Amino acid sequence: MPMTAEHKEALARGRRESRAIKRYLEAIATKRRPGRPITPETLKKRIATLEERIAAEDDPLKALELRQERIDAEEALAATQAAEDLEELENGFVANAKSYSERKHISYSAWRESGVPAATLKKAGIGRSHGG
Repeated sequence: MPMTAEHKEALARGRRESRAIKRYLEAIATKRRPGRPITPETLKKRIATLEERIAAEDDPLKALELRQERIDAEEALAATQAAEDLEELENGFVANAKSYSERKHISYSAWRESGVPAATLKKAGIGRSHGG
């Protein structure tokens, strides 16, 4: 039996909501690291330094470890660049979180434990009365 247009739209809406929520949660997770902030510039310098050290390294085991450090730095760079768009990601979260919460039965407390600020939840229309 073919899906109705309403069912297709509900599936598409669910995918959009999930994508917006996931991107925001990933961005705020990268933001919460303790210590001094890591900027894209410092990561780019670190990657360049590691590439030079890899090229000059004669010990294959040390070169392997340096390659992993470079890969880790590249992943961190990608995460910081995604986090730079936090305002846009937050807006996507705010637009989708209430509907997502209701559909998935996500409580205020679960959002807070996931690191979502209370002010962001308030903007999204999610209060303590949402299962928290």
